[in-house]
Amino acid sequence: MITYNGKGVYGAIAIGHVSVYKRQDAAVTRIEITDKEAELKRVEDAKAKATEQLQAIYDKALKEVGEENAAIFEVHMMMLEDDDYNDSIKNIIEAESVNAEYAVSITSDNFSEMFAAMDDSYFQARAADIKDISNRLIACLSNNDSGSTSSDEKVIICADDLAPSETVSLDKEKVLAFVTAFGSSNSHTAILARNMNIPAIIGVGEEFLKSIKDGDFAIVDGFTGEVFVDPDEDTLAKLTKKQQDDIAKKKLLQDLKGKENITLDGKKIDIFANIGSVDNIGAVLLNDAGGIGLFRSEFLYLENDDYPTEEQQFEAYKKVLESMAGKKVIIRTLDIGADKQVGYFNLDKEENPAMGIRAIRICLTRQDIFRTQLRALYRASVYGHLGIMFPMITSVSEVKKIMEICDSVRADMRVQDIPFAENVEHGIMIETPAAAIISDQLAPLVNFFSVGTNDLTQYTLACDRQNPKIEPFVDTHHEAILRLIKMAAENAHKHGAWIGICGELGADTTLTETFLRMGIDELSVSPSFVLKVRDQVRKLDLSK
Repeated sequence: MITYNGKGVYGAIAIGHVSVYKRQDAAVTRIEITDKEAELKRVEDAKAKATEQLQAIYDKALKEVGEENAAIFEVHMMMLEDDDYNDSIKNIIEAESVNAEYAVSITSDNFSEMFAAMDDSYFQARAADIKDISNRLIACLSNNDSGSTSSDEKVIICADDLAPSETVSLDKEKVLAFVTAFGSSNSHTAILARNMNIPAIIGVGEEFLKSIKDGDFAIVDGFTGEVFVDPDEDTLAKLTKKQQDDIAKKKLLQDLKGKENITLDGKKIDIFANIGSVDNIGAVLLNDAGGIGLFRSEFLYLENDDYPTEEQQFEAYKKVLESMAGKKVIIRTLDIGADKQVGYFNLDKEENPAMGIRAIRICLTRQDIFRTQLRALYRASVYGHLGIMFPMITSVSEVKKIMEICDSVRADMRVQDIPFAENVEHGIMIETPAAAIISDQLAPLVNFFSVGTNDLTQYTLACDRQNPKIEPFVDTHHEAILRLIKMAAENAHKHGAWIGICGELGADTTLTETFLRMGIDELSVSPSFVLKVRDQVRKLDLSK
């Protein structure tokens, strides 16, 4: 057995034989020509043929992955008409008296290298789009068909990389999974794989391509990013069981997908998802969450060696908002400190960091960091439905200061003519007893509350959540905790705010009925718990 490791972009298991993707690349050679006008006419004819093909791919993608994800092929059609791209092809033909295929190939190399060299990950990923449309154009010039596989059975497609059009053109009925030696999780191909529900792993390395061959028996674990070639009996048995369990979960998804979160007596509730990074968006969509109730922005700080720039943050927030296609996304401002320490923040060592300088306390004492994050958030707000949530609130003065800073940041952006959405919701986390007790004073200042039950339990019961020895003393159903949540819910509604729960208790289905009777409007849970909570909500009758 040989194991290869890459990055899983869609979590599922595939077991079967390999088919190496054979791309019918035309061998592009430089040929001197004399009739430049005829060569330019060939380019126009090939563009028309390529556009016709892309329109057909768009129509197929529209049915399989939806309008938002099919839009990339509209972009490809526009790229074919890009003035700079076409001027480059024309200039090479006219200046060097060369054939159209060669001119397109050189243009492709130049433009894709330019995009790949950019610092921005989004533009780096566009290099693949340039190559995709250029290869299509060359194929049309050369009258070559697109790539193919070598088998009629359902197979695991293995390739160096797959362009978006190649991914969509695959016959889903014959594809178990795909594995690529290269590729980016930001690429359209990865996004399309997630939305087509095809188990996929990218970036397993060049050595994989050298050794894999048609007919090899393999297992693809899209959850872990592992590929097992010629697996032993124990591995086969283990992964077969994992596959069966996953299929059972997927069946639950199919049964409940698209159904309302509504009790038998007609009470509706939002069920959103908690995620820790942009990479988790696929799980949110897969599990049919109504939105994102907690996006932990601190991953941007934890994964960096220095403070993330406004541009880095903007791109991440923009991506999650665009991916959710208008569904609500609540992003929590940085919650650094306590159990999440970051070296370059140079925080002083504290005897009890859980009660020290953390979260909003850092933001209010180091406003340069806070303002950078807020600018990125507001800039991204035009790409979706954004809510901003502030953690570790204990006083009215904190919230008033936060809103002053928010107003100041937006005022500066107006002066600079930087667009942002005017309907951004602002909320606070109820995770200290102080916030719950004065929730009647806090509610008029914000649009919503979100209860962080993990910290609320810690601070209410004086039980350090990082200390395993204290576990016997932790009662997550303690009456004091439930009373604080109920108090916050009543005060939120009294002052026109809505309230959700984003802590672990939100997924505790033994409390779902209790929360709904309290008036909780939203439960935000790990993506894998969305359907479990939906199932529980739909079984309840609150009229009894």
